[in-house]
Amino acid sequence: MRTHAPRLAPLRDDELDADQAGILGPLRASGRDYNIFRTFARHPTAMRAFLGWGGHILSPGNTLPPRLREIAILRTGYLCRAGYEWARHVPIARREGLSDTDIAALKRDPADGPWSPGERALLAAVDELIDDRMIGDDRWAELASHFEERQMLDLIFTVGQYVMVSMFLNSAGVQLDDDVVLDPDLALLA
Repeated sequence: MRTHAPRLAPLRDDELDADQAGILGPLRASGRDYNIFRTFARHPTAMRAFLGWGGHILSPGNTLPPRLREIAILRTGYLCRAGYEWARHVPIARREGLSDTDIAALKRDPADGPWSPGERALLAAVDELIDDRMIGDDRWAELASHFEERQMLDLIFTVGQYVMVSMFLNSAGVQLDDDVVLDPDLALLA
């Protein structure tokens, strides 16, 4: 976690206006009444747009297979030091077939992990996107040998979405929900 306490606290029920309550209602009904959404609800217009775009990233419309999507999300969250994001997506990654060994390997150099050539190329592309905000020519060609054009675009969109989410979580100081655990490698920075 990047802060000891929220800079913007999640809105309590008694603080919600009708617009905010309307946005949060379906999330509450689906069991996703999380601090990220209660904090994001401070800006209802932005939250609606966020949920629309985020809906694509986490939907079958994202052409990356769910396992690869979660690899990209976790690597992005780890590189952005977003403890909240990491904690929220580890259970999702497990449901999509990542083992604890795979998840631990996402914290290391992709060359050292148990990855297929396509997964290794994807991870290296995530690193390039975060380090340089661009996938270089050699990596682009390597990705093209493993992925279709839309998958490559969805990789860029997924990393971009989760960099933005990480910036929001880290900057607003969104604290963990009670149902997830902070990874010790992403513990509060002193």
